[in-house]
Amino acid sequence: MFSFFKKKKFQKKEEIPQDSLSADEKVLLRGKILDLNKQLEQEGLAVAQQARLYEEVGLLQAKLGETNVAIETLEKSLDLKLTIGDGYKQLMSLYNLKRAEAARDKDNEAIDYYMSKMDDMRNIAKKLTLTR
Repeated sequence: MFSFFKKKKFQKKEEIPQDSLSADEKVLLRGKILDLNKQLEQEGLAVAQQARLYEEVGLLQAKLGETNVAIETLEKSLDLKLTIGDGYKQLMSLYNLKRAEAARDKDNEAIDYYMSKMDDMRNIAKKLTLTR
């Protein structure tokens, strides 16, 4: 009737593969990245608009699994204009992912590097929160 004192059997959860993109979706995302890069090449763009475009490119690169390139692009966006939007959140996640990789590889230098990057990101959030 009641199972208050029965020992629960825990099953190991199978690892669920991350959402993988189909070939068509990857082609579509790469096309969007090309379009955004063409927009970035235009002269006379405002700094805020450049930052937004870099952020969009970085988010798409992250979706494609291009972690290192996405980090560089999202950093460019934050260099142009500090925000705590989607690009900020994605960059923080990517830094955490790289830190976890470094921990698995037992690479203390890389762990320290990405921890300091994450600290920098937290400082950006503090700075922006205090200036509001």
